[in-house]
Parts: sequence; C-alpha cells; structure tokens
Amino acid sequence: MAKILFLTLFLLIFSLIPHSFAEIKTLKIISDNRPMILFEKFGFTHTGHVAVAVSSVSVSSNLSPPDPSRLGFFLLSEESLLQVLLEIQQNPSFCVLDSQYTTHLFTFRDLSPPPASSFNHSYPVSIPNEYSLFFANCNPESSVSMTVRTEMYNLEFNGVKDYLPAGQTQLPSLFFLFSLAYFVFLGYWVFACLKNKKSVHRIHLLMAGLLIIKALNLICAAEDKHYVKVTGSPHGWDVLFYLFQFIRVVLLFTVIVLVGTGWSFLKPFLQEKEKKVLLIVIPLQVLANVASIVIGETGPFIKDWVTWNQVFLLVDIICCCAIIFPIVWSIRSLRETSKTDGKAARNLAKLTLFRQFYIVVIGYLYFTRIVVFALKTISAYKYQWVSNAAEEIASLAFYVIMFYMFRPVERNEYFVLDEEEEEAAEMALRDEEFEL
Repeated sequence: MAKILFLTLFLLIFSLIPHSFAEIKTLKIISDNRPMILFEKFGFTHTGHVAVAVSSVSVSSNLSPPDPSRLGFFLLSEESLLQVLLEIQQNPSFCVLDSQYTTHLFTFRDLSPPPASSFNHSYPVSIPNEYSLFFANCNPESSVSMTVRTEMYNLEFNGVKDYLPAGQTQLPSLFFLFSLAYFVFLGYWVFACLKNKKSVHRIHLLMAGLLIIKALNLICAAEDKHYVKVTGSPHGWDVLFYLFQFIRVVLLFTVIVLVGTGWSFLKPFLQEKEKKVLLIVIPLQVLANVASIVIGETGPFIKDWVTWNQVFLLVDIICCCAIIFPIVWSIRSLRETSKTDGKAARNLAKLTLFRQFYIVVIGYLYFTRIVVFALKTISAYKYQWVSNAAEEIASLAFYVIMFYMFRPVERNEYFVLDEEEEEAAEMALRDEEFEL
C-alpha cells in the first residue's frame, strides 16, 4: 500500500511539472531506495535522441540478491501517465518496467561485460512527443548507488544538436527581444527624468535601477538558453541569471511596496508597519530565490525536489499577499485624510490613483501566478514558449502602467487640480461617505 501511494503521488506530481531544465547533466545517486526516480523531461521532435551513461553502479539489498532485470531506465509520455497509474493500482507488485506504455531503454542486466558496472548508449526517439526519463527499482528493500550522465537533444536540419526541448528552442531570441524592449524603456525613462528634474524623487531612481536589472536579467537568460541550446551547458551564464533574477525580484517587490506607501513622492519616511513589510518580504524573497536555484539546477532527481517546490510556492504566495497591504493602508489613510484636511480634490485624485494601482498589482499577480501556470500546464509541448512570452508581455505591460502612473511630471494630473475640480471632489467624497 505504501508503494502504491508513493508511486501515485509521485506520478501526479510528475504530471504537474510544467517544463524541463534540459542540458547535459552528470548526477550522483547514493543509496537511493525510491521505486522511481525522475531525471529529465524533454520535448522531442522526429530527430530526437536520448543518451544515458551509468557508471560506479552498486546495488544493496536487505532481502534476496537483487534481480538486475528489475532495475532500469525508461521513457514515459504524459499520455501514458494515467495508464501506468492504473496498472500500479490494480497490481501492487507490478513493475513499471513491464508496462506496455513505457519506452524501454535498458536494465542493469545490460551492464556488460560482467561484473563491470557501467553502460553507455544512445537511443533515437521514433515518435515525437514530450517524454520523461525515469529510473525504476522494482526490487523490494534494495538501494542503488550510481553516477548517471544524461544527454537529450534534437537534430536540426543541418545535423547540429539542439539541447533545448522542442517547445523552448525559441527562448534565446524571445528573451533577447524583450531585453531590447526594456533598454528602450530605460532610455525613455531617463529622458523623462531629465526633462522633469524638479519632479524626480528617489523612488524614480529606484525604478530606473529596476529597469536596468530587468534588462540585464533577460540578457543573461537569453545567453543561458543560447549556450544550453548549442552546447548543452550554460557556461556560467546561469550564475549571472540567478544573480540578476534575485536582485530583480527583490527590487520589484520593494518598488511595489514603496510606491504603494507613497514613499518619496508623498511622504519622506516609512511608518513602522511599512518597514516591517519590507523586513518580511525581502528575507522571504531570499528564501524563494534559494528554492528557485535548487529547483532549476538540481532537477527532480533529488529527494527533496518536491519540498523545495512547495517552499517556493508558499513563499511566493506570502510575498504576493504582503505587498498588497501597504497599498490598502494608503487607500485607507487617504480616505480618512480627505475628510479632515480640506483638500478633497487632491486626496480624491490620490485615492483614485492608488485604487487603480491596487487593481493593476492584483491583475499582474493573478496573471503571472495563475494564468501563466495554466498556460504551462495545458499548452502542447511544442508551444511551451508561449507561456514565457505571455509572462514577459504581462510583466512589460505592468512596468509600463506602473511607471506611467507614477512618472515624474511638473503638473501631475493627480496632484494639481483647480477649484471646480475641488468642489466636484468634495461632493463625490460626501456621496461615497453616504453610501458607506
């Protein structure tokens, strides 16, 4: 029963993995007793190949000597997942290696010549699809140690290897184009700040820094994917990518919190509760980025991979909720202030601005966390790049709207109003108070 629950949960989690981290990898398995180990998930074309090399293999068992034919590697497609689950549920002692729905590669019986413990072979993928590479151990009470080198690729028309999955081979160009868009955006922002020097505040400089980091993050992402595509290894670009991603995410959440509190352009200092939000969000983002690096660099073969995914998801949800509170506090404060300071129109305009910003932030978080995830899950493996494009389009739109709403201008439409607008605003506020 424990085996059935483990495999069922494992395969369900496997079905939710949205994309792969494909490249040439060398992994070490040490005394692992899991019945199934997931290594890679890759989208193959009709010219796909998978190469697996194992060495330093040793198997220990608490019961009878392990059967080498009950330990081996296989490929499993998304479509075959439910059938394999059904077979396991119907027969608790069923070995996945015997399933007709799996693509058999080799077992430890093929390790030759005995008693050598190494194997190296490449297999063509005849049917285009998205497959996951698994190792199965159907020997009860046994553990395996080995070094595994995996290599998955598709051949282009000129015979060159493409190490990115079929649905991600467009990503280097996609990320590069968006980096250019952000550099153009940065140029316009610098021009706007220079044109309105008297209206520039510290928050505007911080926003400029956010654009620089976002553009650099996309360039590193493009280079990372490019080198993986042509060589199977990121050549160090993944380190820069994770560095700028960490700075970018922390800076983005910080800017949203500071803009939401009105810091710098409405008030020079943060209140204690607003400082506490930053003290919560920033350390949590550090933890989230650590989890992201573990997820991206190790892959699903490690035992704690699912746990790190859960940590990342939980921390991201907490941070998304936390950054909403300062905006709500600003809306509440402006509503209260508008009743007492005699500047109804100005406060109503500010109130309208922060309400709009609140809606924009909620929409951005919903789209990038829910809609993008749904696209990754439901999109055909050949179109995985669409979810990346949707996420970058949504991010660019959010940046443009936020920067436009809080741009440096001498006569801000929200903060400079005439007497007629003042009278109209007083009536609107009285009507709003009456409705409440």
